[in-house]
Amino acid sequence: MAASLACAAAAACSEAPAPDATYRQVERGDPERGLRLVTQYQCSTCHAIPGAASNGLKIGPPLGAFGARSYIAGRVPNGPEALQRWLQGPQALVPETTMPDLGVSPEDARDIAAYLLSMP
Repeated sequence: MAASLACAAAAACSEAPAPDATYRQVERGDPERGLRLVTQYQCSTCHAIPGAASNGLKIGPPLGAFGARSYIAGRVPNGPEALQRWLQGPQALVPETTMPDLGVSPEDARDIAAYLLSMP
């Protein structure tokens, strides 16, 4: 009985399951272009990003396996639409974030989101 309760308690405290591959799909998104844009917007200045050139300085969280994350900035449920909004105006979603507004266009946000969410 005690073992059953311990297992149930552990399951209740575990992280939410990662979204499935369908949920990570960004309609009309181009992940290859997204990777090029990550370099153009210099995202790897603050983040370690698989496939992107790096300068070694990392003040933001690593973005590998981003598609498996449940939340953006620890607060916003991760998904295609929310991630695109985040990329276009992070302070609108989390006012105290240190993520700068980089002036990302809606089209660029779509493709960057496609790249980030493609990393399970």
